[in-house]
Amino acid sequence: MKVFALWLLVVVVQEVNSQDSCTSNLNLKNKPLFDISSFHCVSVWDEQGYILRYLQTDREVWSFVISAPNSNSFIGMGFSKDGKMVGSSAIVGWVSNDGSSTMKRYFLGGESSAEVVPDQGNLQLVNMTSSIIAQNSTIYMAFQLNTQLTPTNRLIYSLGPMGRLPSPVNYQLSQHRAHISTFLDYNSGESKSKSPYGNLRRSHGVLNMLSWGILIPIGVMVARYFRQYDPIWFYSHTTIQSLAFLLGFVGIVCGFLLEDRLSAHVDKHKALGIFILVLACLQVIAFLVRPEKESKVRKYWNWYHYTLGRVLIILAAANIFYGIHLGGAGTAWNVGFAVTLVAFFSISIVLEIRLWMTK
Repeated sequence: MKVFALWLLVVVVQEVNSQDSCTSNLNLKNKPLFDISSFHCVSVWDEQGYILRYLQTDREVWSFVISAPNSNSFIGMGFSKDGKMVGSSAIVGWVSNDGSSTMKRYFLGGESSAEVVPDQGNLQLVNMTSSIIAQNSTIYMAFQLNTQLTPTNRLIYSLGPMGRLPSPVNYQLSQHRAHISTFLDYNSGESKSKSPYGNLRRSHGVLNMLSWGILIPIGVMVARYFRQYDPIWFYSHTTIQSLAFLLGFVGIVCGFLLEDRLSAHVDKHKALGIFILVLACLQVIAFLVRPEKESKVRKYWNWYHYTLGRVLIILAAANIFYGIHLGGAGTAWNVGFAVTLVAFFSISIVLEIRLWMTK
């Protein structure tokens, strides 16, 4: 047991030491074709372990080395005027399982793979100085740009899907599985993540989570478990659900605006959101045409109203988690919303038991 624990400790230490960082001693077996000993070093994408080293090495030459964990994926670094992917130029590289390496320029003409064109763009590489190296589970991509001006401060980074490297036939890139937009101060070395339309993103996420994910379930619980307080329960239920509908509608409008401004492809998330809004509209219509309590069709209306509401809640919760994933909001948002749902579920169980005991 002690031997196994010691072996595990050695493996962990080796793995940690194999990861690149600005404090690690960069000792590459196959060194880049230019000296990088005095380069500035900055962590530009902590989530994916991207490290950037850079320096103006000549009057019209800027040199860069970008490193990331080698996950059998392509890595990309782009230079953008406005922080957006579309219209930018990028350097993309990868190392195949057989050890062969490839680095190419790309023009990011659109969101689809067909619009990402190899060997195009406005980046002028210094001939015979580009290289890409895989060592100790890390991939290093080194290149030099020939430019009279300081490169743009708005840099974008991307990480390709695992196991789907570009084919040497056409070098077409697959849709990246993660990306980020940053702002780099070349003088201070400070790098900040730039989230385009951050306020609009937050409004879209918070409004939809608050409306469909929190207020709607609360309104349902009020209608089911507090009917003894008639007619307070009814007015509370309709008020909460009406407020949720209005907030959710505004949240979805924010989503449409965000999709348009970012030129984002979020078809599944968008389709689910529209379907949820349609279900909510059907609920509003059902409320306006609900039959009297004495009507023979009232029980069927109740079944319809209950079923549609519960389907809406389930789909909304799933789409909120999916939206958190698409937006890269992080673990805290997932945990926070999950804890909220667990709390609602626990309270519902207690109230359900109480309801059955009083019947």
